[in-house]
Amino acid sequence: MFATLPDVLRLFVVPVFAWAALRDVRTRRLPNRLWPPLYAFGALLLVWETALLWPLAGFEGRLFLVQAAISLCFVAPLGYAFWYLGAFGGADAKALIGLAILFPTFPTYEIAGATFPLVDTQLGVFSMTILTNTVLLGLAYPIGLAGLNLLRGERSVMMFLARPVATDSLPDRHGRLFEDADGPTRSGLDLDALRMYLRWRGITLADLRADPDRFRDPDGVGETFDPTDGGTHVGPRTDGGVRDSTDGGVRDSTDDGAREPADGGAREPADGESSSPEDPWAAERFLDEIDRGAYGTDADTLRGGLAVVAREDRVLVSPGMPFVVPMAVGLVVSLTYGDALFAVLGAVGMV
Repeated sequence: MFATLPDVLRLFVVPVFAWAALRDVRTRRLPNRLWPPLYAFGALLLVWETALLWPLAGFEGRLFLVQAAISLCFVAPLGYAFWYLGAFGGADAKALIGLAILFPTFPTYEIAGATFPLVDTQLGVFSMTILTNTVLLGLAYPIGLAGLNLLRGERSVMMFLARPVATDSLPDRHGRLFEDADGPTRSGLDLDALRMYLRWRGITLADLRADPDRFRDPDGVGETFDPTDGGTHVGPRTDGGVRDSTDGGVRDSTDDGAREPADGGAREPADGESSSPEDPWAAERFLDEIDRGAYGTDADTLRGGLAVVAREDRVLVSPGMPFVVPMAVGLVVSLTYGDALFAVLGAVGMV
């Protein structure tokens, strides 16, 4: 037999994760509606397998119960814990929770006389195998980044974490600035927050770089607009579009429709309201007015990032890697090869 029917049905998850990985690379956004159907599908398969093994007597039934319990009560909460601690994005956590529900036990596939996955583990919790393979693949990312930097002639400790890019290319990039006005930093401005600020002011990055003194003056802020969520796939073309001289609004250079301001109309400062001269770039006003977070950005971080992009033609950017990408690859590796870490530990006699 090729595989049990529940294990065959689990293969339909692979193209879903492949699509999620591609979208995550392009936009760093995954729709929330993606996850509930996967959770429901995984729960259905879990109930199906439980019914097949009921009353869970004997070694096979008890092993299944232990594996399912570890996957649901340890691996799934681990995804939430990683998100809570800031190691995961929200989509990464939801993806891991989905895999914990979908793959509590090792599936088995017989193809041309061979049994896949090739390397099983003693415990047999497949979601744990996917997670360990994902972590191993994720560790390869900074090594690859360092290799690219070496090819460009960059040799420093930072080559594992960031790479220099043209400042004018930032509107189309994802990641975080790895420097501020004082030099290299690991807590630089998120590029989504940069796009939010530019959209809020209704300007492009080129506008800001052409006349930074004008935009540094907080009293120069007039109308403000919808900052969106800073994604490259929403709103005016990534960084604020161009002003439409016919009505003073902001018009997307690739769309004939004017962009809606945050509250349905362009916002003028209220009577008596003005940005403090001690608020360069109107950073505090921006964060107060959007009335929501900007990816952990505070006023000082925003000012430092704006100072760098206004001044430098090349900046260091830490591109980051959406964890769903190695997770999708880790899923394929797990279904074919199996547990890479277990194989390595077995080769050195540790298991």
